[in-house]
Order: sequence, then structure tokens, then C-alpha cells
Amino acid sequence: MEEALLPARVLSASAEELTLAELVEENDWKNDVVLFWLPREFRNKLPRMLHAWMRNYVAVLALYFAVGGVWSYYIYWCFGARLFGPGQMPGVLDVLEQMKVAMGSMPLYAALPSLTEAVVEAGWTRVYSRVADVGAPRYLAYFVAYMACVEFFVYWMHRGLHDVKLGYRLLHHTHHKYNKEHTLSPFAGLAFNALDGILQAIPYCWMLFIVPMHLLTHELLLFATGVWTANIHDNIDGRCMPIMGAGYHTIHHTTYKHNYGHYLIYMDWLFGSLVSPAEYAAEMEARKGKDVQVASSRGIARAVME
Repeated sequence: MEEALLPARVLSASAEELTLAELVEENDWKNDVVLFWLPREFRNKLPRMLHAWMRNYVAVLALYFAVGGVWSYYIYWCFGARLFGPGQMPGVLDVLEQMKVAMGSMPLYAALPSLTEAVVEAGWTRVYSRVADVGAPRYLAYFVAYMACVEFFVYWMHRGLHDVKLGYRLLHHTHHKYNKEHTLSPFAGLAFNALDGILQAIPYCWMLFIVPMHLLTHELLLFATGVWTANIHDNIDGRCMPIMGAGYHTIHHTTYKHNYGHYLIYMDWLFGSLVSPAEYAAEMEARKGKDVQVASSRGIARAVME
């Protein structure tokens, strides 16, 4: 009865304060889960953002080596003879170099979700803490809208890093050193210049200012990209259209001008940069046929001359 007499703006402010308190509580819980090995007395003396950075750094490090290691074990050690032909698997030096690049960038990778978390706790975004706050139907609708926007902006961020020559030379070239099938591996998934990796992940963060989003879902999606990017660098065409799988992404690494998309092929289809593995294979066969014809013609001409 007393609540009914309160002004709407007071109730709204109270609801917002409750949401922010729940978000802080949830972030503290995540810190406890990941940083359980650090004494709480020590952790409590750290700034919240440093606390979040340590948790995200440990998590991304564990994810990178766990996923990359398990993935590589199965595709190279267990099924390598079945999945790859001679000379198609990456060398040890290639993989170690990818690990080195990724390790150098991870401290800044961990900084992005940590900064985002601080902004969320300040109440500047449209993040909510519980699915029950909006209900399952709106949660799903917001999720679809959020991911559609992420797909659009990741596509153009990635394409821009190719089309803007300065961006490619200073940032994206680091990742495209792995430009042949046998130089790619699951460990290439996070082997970016740190700023390059952040630019391609930042649409996940700025969309929080525009589309209402569940915080834990947002953070799980950020870390899911670490699993996804290991998958799309393994050179195995899973034939899972409309997903932008490794078959599509390997073409991106060999042509430099196709298949910029994130999870799905639709942005490349919409903006004219899509090439399917079947189309690419057909083009390679046609080129091979032309090369054979040219070589044959030259051989005949040489024989006539002699």
C-alpha cells in the first residue's frame, strides 16, 4: 500500500539501484569462482577493475590453452591422418609463434570486458541482471536484436581492417601472416595485434548502450568467441551452412577479400563478399586446368621451335 503511494520516478530509481546491486553481487561471485586461489583479504584491497581484469585474464588464458589444446589433440593427433593430407597440418614452429602473438595480446584482451564491467556497474548501459526482469520472450527478442547488430558491426570492422590499408598494415597484417592452409591452427584464433582483436570484439560492448542485454549472457558470448575462433582456424570444412565455419574462413585467409563475417554468412551474402568452399574449389580446379593448358601449349611451342 505504501509502495503504491510512491512516485513512479522513485520506484524506477529503486529498481535501477536494485539492478546495479545485483550486477555488483554477480561480478563478485564471478571473482570468487575464478580467483578462489587468492586470499580474500588480499583481493578485497584491489580496485574493482583490477579485480575484474585478473579474473578475465585468468579465464581467457585458461580458455585459450584448454580449447586450443583439446581441439589440436583431436584433429591432429587422433584424426589427423583422416582429416589432413600430406603437408596440410601446421608445423610446430607455426603453432608456437601463434601462441606467442596471442600471449602478448591477452593482457589487453582481458582489459576490454573489465572496462565494460566498470561502465555497467556505473549504470551507463542498458544491461539487466536477471532474465526474470524482462521475461523469456523479451530476453530472446533482445538477444536476436543484439546478435544481429553484432554481426553487422563485426563484419564492417573486419572488412575495414582489410580495406583501409593503414589499418591492415599496422594491425591486421599480424593475423594474416598465417595465409596458407598449412600455417593455420586453432591457436591462430587469438593471434592478433591486441588493438585489432579489441576492435573486432568491441561491437559486443558498445551494443550494451543500445540494446537491453543480460550481463552474464553478454560475457559468455565474449568468451564463446574464443571457442569459435579456434574452430574457424582448424581448416576443417564442417559444411554447416549458414554458419561461417572453417571452410569459409580458410578462404578468407587465402584470398584476403572474402568471408569477413562472424558467426553467419548473411552479411557477406548481403554485401557481396561471400565465396563458398564449393565455389572456391571449383575456381581452383578451373585455374589448375588453365595452368595445365598453358604449360602444354608452351611445351608444344618449344618442341616446334626446336
